Amino acid sequence: MEQENRKIPLLPLRGLLVFPTMVLHLDVGREKSVQALEQAMVDDSEIMLTSQIDLSVDEPSEQDMYHIGTHAKVKQMLKLPNGTIRVLVEGLARAEISRFLEREDYFEVEMKRLENEENDYDSEELALMRNVIEQFEQYVSISKKVSNETLQSVQDIAEPARLADVVSSHLPLKIAEKQKLLETVPVHDRLMKILETLNNEKEVLGLEKKIGQRVKKSMEKTQKEYYLREQMKAIQKELGDKDGKTEEVEELKQKIEEAGMPENVKEKAYKEMDRYEKMPSSSAESSVIRNYIEWLTVIPWTEETEDRLDINHAQRILDEDHHGLDQVKERVLEYLAVQEMTQSLKGPILCLTGPPGVGKTSLARSVARALERNFVRMSLGGVRDEAEIRGHRRTYVGAMPGRIIQGMKKAGSTNPVFLLDEIDKMASDFRGDPSAAMLEVLDPEQNNSFSDHFIEEPYDLSQVMFITTANNVSTIPEPLLDRMEFISIAGYTEVEKLGIAKNHLLPKQTAEHGLSKGKIQFKEDALLKIIRYYTREAGVRSLEREVANVCRKAVKRIISGERKRVIVTVNTIEDMLGQPKYRYGKAEETDQVGAATGLAYTTAGGNTLSIEVSLAQGKGELTLTGKLGDVMKESAQAAFSYIRSRSEELKIDEDFHEKYDIHIHVPAGATPKDGPSAGITMATALISALTKRPVKKEVGMTGEITLRGRVLPIGGLKEKAMSAHRAGLETIIIPEENKKDIEDVPESVRKGLTFIVVSHLDEVLAYALGEANESK
Repeated sequence: MEQENRKIPLLPLRGLLVFPTMVLHLDVGREKSVQALEQAMVDDSEIMLTSQIDLSVDEPSEQDMYHIGTHAKVKQMLKLPNGTIRVLVEGLARAEISRFLEREDYFEVEMKRLENEENDYDSEELALMRNVIEQFEQYVSISKKVSNETLQSVQDIAEPARLADVVSSHLPLKIAEKQKLLETVPVHDRLMKILETLNNEKEVLGLEKKIGQRVKKSMEKTQKEYYLREQMKAIQKELGDKDGKTEEVEELKQKIEEAGMPENVKEKAYKEMDRYEKMPSSSAESSVIRNYIEWLTVIPWTEETEDRLDINHAQRILDEDHHGLDQVKERVLEYLAVQEMTQSLKGPILCLTGPPGVGKTSLARSVARALERNFVRMSLGGVRDEAEIRGHRRTYVGAMPGRIIQGMKKAGSTNPVFLLDEIDKMASDFRGDPSAAMLEVLDPEQNNSFSDHFIEEPYDLSQVMFITTANNVSTIPEPLLDRMEFISIAGYTEVEKLGIAKNHLLPKQTAEHGLSKGKIQFKEDALLKIIRYYTREAGVRSLEREVANVCRKAVKRIISGERKRVIVTVNTIEDMLGQPKYRYGKAEETDQVGAATGLAYTTAGGNTLSIEVSLAQGKGELTLTGKLGDVMKESAQAAFSYIRSRSEELKIDEDFHEKYDIHIHVPAGATPKDGPSAGITMATALISALTKRPVKKEVGMTGEITLRGRVLPIGGLKEKAMSAHRAGLETIIIPEENKKDIEDVPESVRKGLTFIVVSHLDEVLAYALGEANESK
């Protein structure tokens, strides 16, 4: 029967549970627990034992303890030297905590015993007893964790309740599971749970045994293989085959271990390694597999350099390496500043666009230097095979990874600055479209698992900083354009070229030609003459060639004994470089009838374009020459139609198209020309020829024309303005909608030019045409 409530000290147990009839030692160290033990010894040596729910709690409260525990008797108490108390307790019966009593020094509770002390058991419980004993014997025989003496004592127990508690105490269960057995008061239910637990434990032990046997067999196999390999090594050594395949295999395995591959790649490498071991050296596939494994080991998988994300350091590096290009450097520094702020490389792929020789490649190299990353360059000019990017499959003879993976091997780190040079020069043919393969490389959302046909396993390119260069953006496929952000490098002004020559080109060329400062001296006006009369370009390559040419002449004079020191002046330039190649100054010497100066934008930068019109008696034929494209021819037709429709206002004979044959020619006939921006230039030259009014020599113009005479916007104003300044023009006429682009033009160019903004051809004519030439 259940007994009445009684007050008793409480001892919370951490990681331990005591069943009735159990006798065991406990070490008690917590202050409240010590006080509870001392109070128990003062009373009648009886105490309530219960387990903590959460073992990590040092100061448990009512909610942190199970409310069903064990009523126990303290048999012995011993104080240890370290202050801990060791007690011997004996579990008497199950008990339930009815109420926690408030005390500060120790836990005290009201509890009632739940144990039934009757000795009469029915036949079903006796049958269960026998079954439990039998199952426990089998468990002991498998586990070997319970001694034979314990088994003997269990076999001698005659009471089902005591049997259940003793067996429960020897089962390897967690505290929560043991608590469930403690809370099960009916003996019948408890015995059923113990039977179920014993069956589960036997199954687990059986599985453990099987796994152990498997592991043992595996170890035996490994040991056997090791023994046989050692024997093979010894045999090879005796035969003098010191560089045999075994040594090579061991070397490759060591490389695989040191390569730092991801687990899936490492697994693939070892799989191929097993095939290589079993394959005869004479087999053709043997060398293919070896080549594949070696490539896996030389690609950087985890090696990376530490970025120097310091915007001020990057500014210094870019200023050291590049003169001018202020807007470009500003954009690059903004890009690097974002990386420094976010500590991440996620962002657009930079594409440096501009004519040849303006420093696109060297700018990318400077970015790598500023970040202190490895630099690798891959030229895409003429690449027309997709396999160049993605590699060939291993089934092909002489297969290799693509140039992206080869570049990563050359870089030696997972986060280099990777320059894809001349991306606009890629082509496609029957072998595939390489630009389609580049989509995956340049997409930040996809390139973390780039697939190379040769490597076969995904490779992470997400940490690589890709920079591309291009001369002509219009030839880049649209999907690739979408993945890049463009930084335009239009070219250099005269002042910037002078600075580049003094700070970069002269030191480089004099050093390459073995000339010290004492042996050659360039005057500033001499450099200016070379820039003006011997080069006409957006970049500085021709300028560098001419400087090198002067250096060679100087070396010859010094070596021959003609001079000990060469001073390059304005007067000696023609002696060294010959007659000037270009005419610097006005585009035209005088105002010309039927000739207008247009502004063109090419892949080599901006350029001036003279458009000439001649009239001859005839039947109204319109002839266009100068290797013009379809768009340019249509612009000429539009200008012609506009003039016919406005002949009266322009004071031109209405039947001029029936009296004259008109010939429009654009010089430099071998060079293909196309684009709509020559529209107003052609119309002005044609009207000039028909009205005999000369076109002002200092005026250049650009703009598309409509049949109603409207002037439409054009592209490349910055480059066109720089070419006009270079050619010595004073005024340029531009469409009104391009007014916003004037800010992009370098300040030194803006100061030397007058910009006339127009929206209709009438305004163009008002500025560009002078008075009628009466002599004609």
